[in-house]
Amino acid sequence: MARATKGQKTDKSAVDEAVPTVVEQLIGRTGVRGEITQVRCRILQGRNKGRVMRRNVKGPVRIKDILMLRETEIEARRIKTSVTKGAFT
Repeated sequence: MARATKGQKTDKSAVDEAVPTVVEQLIGRTGVRGEITQVRCRILQGRNKGRVMRRNVKGPVRIKDILMLRETEIEARRIKTSVTKGAFT
């Protein structure tokens, strides 16, 4: 890893680059055991502000939760089949 010399910028930490998004819809469960939740979220800040995208989330998540994403370029693949694991109402 190269050191930053005088006049050069250093890399920002991951926290500085994280972008807040709000969960708008729970789409379904995925993963081998249904441990991943696919959600639709709206980006609140940054270059892609206002864009709605699909993401996979591990762990408990509810509508109106705030997610901090490291990147907003890659979108999760759509779940093709109807998933029956978990309750979405």
